[in-house]
Amino acid sequence: MSAIAIMTARGGSKRIPKKNMRSFCGKPILTYGITAALTSGLFDEVMVSTDSEEIAEIARQTGAKVPFMRSARTADDYATTEDVLLEVLDEYKEAGRTFDMVCCIYPTAPFLTAAKIKEAFAMLAEHPEADSVVPVVAFSFPPQRALITGDKGYLCYQYPENALVRSQDLMTIYHDCGQFYVCREKALQKYHDLITPRSLPFCPAGNGGAGHRSPFRLEHCGDEIPPDERRGEYAC
Repeated sequence: MSAIAIMTARGGSKRIPKKNMRSFCGKPILTYGITAALTSGLFDEVMVSTDSEEIAEIARQTGAKVPFMRSARTADDYATTEDVLLEVLDEYKEAGRTFDMVCCIYPTAPFLTAAKIKEAFAMLAEHPEADSVVPVVAFSFPPQRALITGDKGYLCYQYPENALVRSQDLMTIYHDCGQFYVCREKALQKYHDLITPRSLPFCPAGNGGAGHRSPFRLEHCGDEIPPDERRGEYAC
């Protein structure tokens, strides 16, 4: 079974300029995901889709392939992750290469490890009826108890029916980690989405959940590294 890892790393971030190249513990943040994919030994190809020559050079130096540059159509502010992945798969198909499995890796996921990728692949292998594996994290506080500001600026419950319901009695709700996805290629082509009606949840243990996409998190994410991970690969 053939597999490709695709990192989606455009150069035109608006909220955080050059976020995909920002230094994290002394290395460009995108290099951690590339290293995790290569170290896993699962992939026939580890590539980076980008419109930036600077990112492409960093990717190549880290060991990833950049066989072509991303098109203008998938490099704007409105292109989806799935648009990028499908473009990559089309380019490889034109070159005579196809893959059974696709792993999408976001460049701002420095806590991604080879072990997590292997675990996600193993989960999908154990469930042949499933389409994809999506890393998720439970909201730290139940969204059903959310507060909003009303028409006059006063606080009110968004869902008043849950105002007196105990937190432990509410359904656990998850959000996407924004780290990586593992998907069968046929399912991606069918649904044009990484989250399908048959997606399995993968809950990463410990601190390796969400990626870092805000200026605050990028500035302070070093504080989130557990002491035992500050040695070795993530040493600052």
